[in-house]
Parts: sequence; structure tokens; C-alpha cells
Amino acid sequence: QLQLVESGGGLVQPGGSLRLSCAASGSILDGYPIGWFRQAPGKEREGVSCISSSSGEITNYADSVKGRFTISRDNAKRTVYLQMNSLKPEDTAVYYCAATLCSGKTRVATMGAIFDSWGQGTQVTVSS
Repeated sequence: QLQLVESGGGLVQPGGSLRLSCAASGSILDGYPIGWFRQAPGKEREGVSCISSSSGEITNYADSVKGRFTISRDNAKRTVYLQMNSLKPEDTAVYYCAATLCSGKTRVATMGAIFDSWGQGTQVTVSS
């Protein structure tokens, strides 16, 4: 089964940037579409972005992050990235990655994971 480990979170001021990484172990990555999810305190987990398998020609974003976040993948490094720019306090959450279904029609905010298995995530805190 695909195992993913998130990293790259931290404390950043509003307007700042972070790049999250989602590294695969135990399996190749390129056959899986991958999604980023987040969960803020007291809220349910929500989808943020997804990228299709192989070359990742399809990417999709939740409305709340469009124009600010960019997802990409490097299959040789078995890693999917989430570049987050113009961060806002409402982006504060624990961020997770998981295998998911991803197309141009995916409703990213409500997308689910293929495997019901989550890593520890990485904490992103946006605060002055």
C-alpha cells in the first residue's frame, strides 16, 4: 500500500509562502493521483488540491486556494509538492496528502481519499 509522509509546514506571516512536500515510500508514486487535504481545529477535513497520475497534466484546486497554491509532482523523487503563496490566517491547518481521484471535474473541496489511511500531516500556521 502507498505510504506518504508530509513535511514542510511551519509558522509564517500572512502574505508569506511555504512549500509542502509529500514523499512516497514503499511504492512507486507515478501511478497514483495525489491530493492535498487540510483540517483546521474544530473543522472537518477538506480537499485543497489534486494532481493526476503519471505526468500530472491535470491539476485542480479548491476555490479558496485558486491562484495562490500550485501543486506539482516529481515522480523520480517520489514527491508531490504544494507551493503555497499569499498565505492567509484561514489557511492555518494540518495538511495531509493522500491518493485520490483527480480530474478537471473533481469537486476538490469534498474529494475523498482512495485509501482510508492518513499520515501525521504537517502543521501550517499563518499568524502575525
